[in-house]
Amino acid sequence: MAVIEEALARKFEAVLPLLDERQQRVLLGAEARAWGRGGVGVVARAAKVSRTTVSKGLAEIVAGVAPSTRVRCAGGGRKQLTGHDPELVAALERLVDPGTRGDPMSPLRWTSKSTRTLAEQLREQGHKVGYRTVGKLLRGLGYRLQATRKMLEGKQHPDRDAQFRYLADQAKAFLAGGDPVISVDTKKKELVGEFANGGREYQPKGQPERVNTYDFPSLAEGKAIPYGVYDVGDNSGWVSVGVDHDTAAFAVATIRNWWQHVGRHRYPNSGRLLISADGGGSNSSRSRTWKAELAKLAAETGLEITVCHLPPGTSKWNKIEHRLFSHISMNWRGRPLESHEVVVETIAATTTRQGLTVHAELDPGAYPTGIKVTDQKLKALPRRPHDFHPDWNYTILPHPP
Repeated sequence: MAVIEEALARKFEAVLPLLDERQQRVLLGAEARAWGRGGVGVVARAAKVSRTTVSKGLAEIVAGVAPSTRVRCAGGGRKQLTGHDPELVAALERLVDPGTRGDPMSPLRWTSKSTRTLAEQLREQGHKVGYRTVGKLLRGLGYRLQATRKMLEGKQHPDRDAQFRYLADQAKAFLAGGDPVISVDTKKKELVGEFANGGREYQPKGQPERVNTYDFPSLAEGKAIPYGVYDVGDNSGWVSVGVDHDTAAFAVATIRNWWQHVGRHRYPNSGRLLISADGGGSNSSRSRTWKAELAKLAAETGLEITVCHLPPGTSKWNKIEHRLFSHISMNWRGRPLESHEVVVETIAATTTRQGLTVHAELDPGAYPTGIKVTDQKLKALPRRPHDFHPDWNYTILPHPP
């Protein structure tokens, strides 16, 4: 008998590793049935498995084995953790629920909610769980890794929508009369030099552009201040890249250059100009210098210059942002702005499938800050406030009224 069991053991040792769990069980059950009485014990000792496994295989043989791709019996295998710990999911939801961000008693109020951190906190609460299981549970609950999204604009001005409608009506009237409508703003200042720039660009594999580890201004060759003019009717842009300060004088100098080189030739019969601008920055609705510089431009060109400022907190709706600046950012993504020449040439090379063209030039002029406009000078400006929100809407005349 011992010799037979030894031979049977060698047989199982050679065959069983080649079979999956179900096939092993069925083979052991068939062998036990062939032995007859006491076969379950003989097979279990030879195969070095439990009698229960052999008995299950024998039961399947007796009941009739149907073809199946299933390895384990229904209900077999390790039970899910949530089956042993029904409170686990609820505990996890309490930790990641967005509502807990305002709860000072939440254990993770000031902690990054990574899967490892969540697993550690759950273990402290008595739940036996690993970070991989936490990740699976979070996906099952509908959570995903997400970045923040800029959506909140702060308190809205009560006349916000009315100002947008007023600006739209002014633009329609100017365009219908063949007069220029421009949107102006300053793009984000850039450090000039071997600095990292957001985005990616195709390069030979393993040969990325090498840039400075740190973005210290002391490592820069200077700064680039792009101030743009977007011609709404012509879908074209003009950008002056300054090197000094973003002042009202620099802003108006850019508008002056656009008019002298482009605007007066494109609109030879026009006697007025509409400017859409943000409410802050170098073209702020509260800036006296901005109005004084526009008065100089009006006197030089003979233009009636109407300005309509966007209401507070709505700068992203300025047309120049998504018609011009966004395309410039995409054009220089992933490449360092090594010099002012690179900045200017990259801006000038910006185009779109809708026909956008851009002219760019370097403005090396000095634009000092701290220039004051007295109450007397402000009062003397040839300015005609509009009836609707005169602080946002006004016309600068080319001569005193």
